[in-house]
Amino acid sequence: MKKKIKTIIVDDERYSREELKHLLSSYDAIDVVAEADSGETALIKVLQLKPDVLFLDIEMPKMNGLETAKAIKELKHQPLIVFATAYPSFAVDAFRYEAIDYILKPFEEERLNETITRIENRLNITLVQQESSPSKLAIESEDGIIYISPNDILYLYRDDRIIKIVGRGFQYETKTSLKELEIRLKDYSFFRIHKSYLVNLKDVSRLIPWFNGAYQLELKGHQQLLSVSRNYVRALREQLEL
Repeated sequence: MKKKIKTIIVDDERYSREELKHLLSSYDAIDVVAEADSGETALIKVLQLKPDVLFLDIEMPKMNGLETAKAIKELKHQPLIVFATAYPSFAVDAFRYEAIDYILKPFEEERLNETITRIENRLNITLVQQESSPSKLAIESEDGIIYISPNDILYLYRDDRIIKIVGRGFQYETKTSLKELEIRLKDYSFFRIHKSYLVNLKDVSRLIPWFNGAYQLELKGHQQLLSVSRNYVRALREQLEL
């Protein structure tokens, strides 16, 4: 069975949401999992539901569609964005946020067909890229090239000019930068908790208040507590909590 495309409709006008939801209901691939009547609500639902696509109106009170798109680009999970608006004048600004499409109200069936096809093609390409990505992290060390399963890594940290990789029953050192390792692990559940630390979120068991807004992190099967910089606490909680 083909995976459904999780979709959220964002528009402050109820009738506009209902119209678009009705039109999208004719596409078997689309699953409208939520609606939002504001940019603020949209952000919360994106964090909670992790949709594939956001149909986003632009002219909304308080946080408009462009501001919402800008905030979404800061999230770890970034759905595709389709701007759905009555105003063509925002098109140039909209594509600065890497929108996959820009459709105008009232929606035309043929134009919406093009949008859905574009969404499906983009998501299929992403899926193929993820499936073809290597399952092992290659680490160059003094002992040669070591291959590690990312799921076996607890955390990575910088110690002077050396990066140490700590896992279940092993520890390796490499001169590969933490930033490069973060990029290579982007399809896995790693998160930066400090400018020098990258942690596997799958192994987090407890977040402990420390001082001055900072926290300490406890990992399953690991005695040492890791420090979470207060600058990363909010984003970390958003990633960990339902």
